[in-house]
Amino acid sequence: MRPNRLPEQPVGRRSRAEVFEGVINGAIKRVVVIGNGFSGAESQCIGLVRALGLSGCHSLYRVTRPRGGINEWLHWLPVSLHKKVNYIIRQIYSRFQMEAKGNEVVPFSVQKTGLSNVLEADAKQIAMMACDTFDKDGPLLVVASGRDTIPVASSIKRLAPENVFVVQIQHPRSQLNRFDLVITPRHDYYPLTPHAQKQIPWFLRRWITPREPPDRCVVLTVGALHQADSPALRSAASVWHYDLSSLPKPLLVVNIGGPTRSCQYGVDLAKQLTAMLQNVLWSCGSLRISFSRRTPEKVSKILLKELSANPKVYIWVGEGPNPHMGHLAWADAFVITADSVSMLSEACTTGKPVYVVGAERCTWKFADFQKSLQERGVVRPFTGKEDISESWGYPPLNDTAEAASQVIKALAERGWTIHR
Repeated sequence: MRPNRLPEQPVGRRSRAEVFEGVINGAIKRVVVIGNGFSGAESQCIGLVRALGLSGCHSLYRVTRPRGGINEWLHWLPVSLHKKVNYIIRQIYSRFQMEAKGNEVVPFSVQKTGLSNVLEADAKQIAMMACDTFDKDGPLLVVASGRDTIPVASSIKRLAPENVFVVQIQHPRSQLNRFDLVITPRHDYYPLTPHAQKQIPWFLRRWITPREPPDRCVVLTVGALHQADSPALRSAASVWHYDLSSLPKPLLVVNIGGPTRSCQYGVDLAKQLTAMLQNVLWSCGSLRISFSRRTPEKVSKILLKELSANPKVYIWVGEGPNPHMGHLAWADAFVITADSVSMLSEACTTGKPVYVVGAERCTWKFADFQKSLQERGVVRPFTGKEDISESWGYPPLNDTAEAASQVIKALAERGWTIHR
């Protein structure tokens, strides 16, 4: 499927002076967002676009990998090679099925792979469009996030260096000069710290990235960028007013993610969390629990079995509208599993108490992230001995807005501005 077109200018002719002024001022009024099909990565891009005041002026493109079956084991391949391997495998399967049918054998069942109805990012097409429309519409801002988007975003920069400004979110690991700006959490530079170096065998150190300290083109954040800004939370407060405003206070919201390689847990943490929540229920007016797409069924089943019958407790299991933004707006306090940088980053922008469960299970740079949050006083470990009615505060994280200000500053160095 061909990528969707960028927003067109309003119908009507502009004077030569207006066109000339737009080019000289270099006002950016359109954005290409390049995602990888995962909401966590794409939400960071959209959050930055919102903070720049360009919400509604972007077009979304994606770099997608084949999924399903053996493809789940091939994510270590470069995405272009992965697609070629997937094509060969599918051709072999198709031939096998045809031969099996010809011999009247039961067809071999093949799991469907790949994604349909996805706007694939084409670096040449986007770069050509940026060049062809530059005199009319000015420079193009490109915002990308995720490992698979790196080759596309860097190719756009290489093909149209005078017409685009490319921002890569999350560390691209090498050759930072392929982008105009890189926005990444501080804990991505944990491998360079003396403590981390002691954990790396000497023969592996050359393969651990990043290899150099951040330079002037790198913007460091505490956590992840996101869309949970003040306007979004005010809107969510209005949308969820009927459902959440009348709940007994204090409202404790529990967000549960899923285990990762650097933060592993299972039913043991689920049982521990259940017991701790039961211990603090006396101090809660209401308790609402949400699971993410990554939450293992064995974890969700334990909390459902032990807590769903309590009249104070409501558990969202994925049916109906997602209450996540409403929870951010209406909660009085949060308990969040340590695996999710995104959920913690969002909650820590509210200034409300945030308790973390499972931080001791995190390793490597994610342990460093948990440490930085605790040192800043924006989170506390959840022990099950808390009185949820006792509030405490901290200077909220403001990573997305601060990153946006750095983008504006870098654009100004190019002589470009944001059209608002």
